[in-house]
Amino acid sequence: MIKVGDFVSVLDEPISGKVISINGDEITIASNDGFNMHFMKNELVREESGNSLVPSYEEVQKNLQHKEVYRKKPKRPIAKPKEKNVPAMEVDLHIHKLVKSTEGMSNHDMVTLQLDTAKRQLDFAISKRIPNVIFIHGVGQGVLKEELRYLFGRYDNLRISDADYKKYGLGAMEVYIVQNPKK
Repeated sequence: MIKVGDFVSVLDEPISGKVISINGDEITIASNDGFNMHFMKNELVREESGNSLVPSYEEVQKNLQHKEVYRKKPKRPIAKPKEKNVPAMEVDLHIHKLVKSTEGMSNHDMVTLQLDTAKRQLDFAISKRIPNVIFIHGVGQGVLKEELRYLFGRYDNLRISDADYKKYGLGAMEVYIVQNPKK
């Protein structure tokens, strides 16, 4: 039974105080913070010998000073995987790089060998998921360059452009292989 002068705490809220008046089922308390508050009788519980069930701010601070403070370990930086900045694969199609001697070879034989080498290297790059391939065709009459464009045009998921002029001049083309084509 709660009576005037008792110390009470509010159920489900961090409020406690001293009962200053009772009017039927409504009880007025003077909270520990100095406010007069009205509650129903069933929302309050009487405290034994004036000990508040809800500790005051000062009590909490005093208890924290006596307890050992645990600090979180500093987070170590997570090693991020380095971006795959793989240099482009280079395929030199100059005929003297492909055979020891062109003796007995016609122009048609030479271009066919160069195209077969280009096709084989491109298929290798696609199978190994190499994103960029530079085909060095050289500067001449432009026959090999046009044949390469025709060959690469038969592939899906390829983007063809001139290679870096500073590094290769006009005699090379870069093929970018699109790895995950959108359908």
